[in-house]
Amino acid sequence: MRVNVIGAGAIGGWLAGALARGGAEVGLVARGATLTHLRETGLTLLEGDKRETLRLPAAERLQDLPKADAVVLAVKTYAFTDVVAQAAPALMRGTLFVTAMNGLPWWFLTGLKGPLENQSLESIDPGGKAAALLPNVCPAGAVVHVSARAESPGVIRIAAVDRLILGEPDGKSSRELAALGELVNAGGARCDLVPDIRREIWAKLWGNMNMNPVSALTRRTANGILGDAHLLDLVRAMMTEFAAVGARIGLPLPMTVEERLVITRRLGDFRTSMLNDVEAGRLIEIEALLGSVVELADKLGEPVPASRTVYALARTLNPAAP
Repeated sequence: MRVNVIGAGAIGGWLAGALARGGAEVGLVARGATLTHLRETGLTLLEGDKRETLRLPAAERLQDLPKADAVVLAVKTYAFTDVVAQAAPALMRGTLFVTAMNGLPWWFLTGLKGPLENQSLESIDPGGKAAALLPNVCPAGAVVHVSARAESPGVIRIAAVDRLILGEPDGKSSRELAALGELVNAGGARCDLVPDIRREIWAKLWGNMNMNPVSALTRRTANGILGDAHLLDLVRAMMTEFAAVGARIGLPLPMTVEERLVITRRLGDFRTSMLNDVEAGRLIEIEALLGSVVELADKLGEPVPASRTVYALARTLNPAAP
């Protein structure tokens, strides 16, 4: 099976490595210093004391790689529409197109029975530009439970690997998706195929929509947030608002806020991706992780005052925010 991965950062690099070890023919789409490293040195994966270098085909454009059975998109959410515009000409009719990104995929409301069925999200796909370019692909979602970071361009440090979850919006599992999952498993990482990928995506967003922006605003790690009574109350309020939105759209959460906080505490004093990004002077994924929740609430007429306030503050961390 041939798989092209767009994005060779932390998640794209890790997944490309797992697929290649599992026997897939993997190509990478990257640019700048990352593309140079991939071409000159290869994809470097660091895990504990182990160092692995994989020489994989790499190009700046998807159309410069051989056509693939599946394309995985693993880029920052704010780059989504631009990347799709560049890649669309190379996507064949029926291509399995997997989004391994934070937040909600562009197809999240399509076919979701309830008050927002088939509506679009401006925070994810402004103007529906990407959706208009992707009518012929077979969409699938990936929920990545992996702790990894790009130590330098083309060099990925893997701290912990839990599992990868894959699924298609209609609940079915195509032959291509099943094959993709088998390759990840063969590559040494657990991969589960589920019939309701939306619930998995929604459950992961529950943790990200509060801890990420609060950490970016306060410059605090997990313990600094959860150990502060005022910030913990804010996180609880945001989680409660999120649960109310989920109940309205038919995605009730499988546990209480306090039960979810127990899980968060077990993860230790972690740094969120948004904290890393803001301290490095990079754009933060505020629209995908919190703007989408506020937009859903607005569509439903659901009050989310805590989430709306944090969103209003955190979005100003991006230079382009008006």
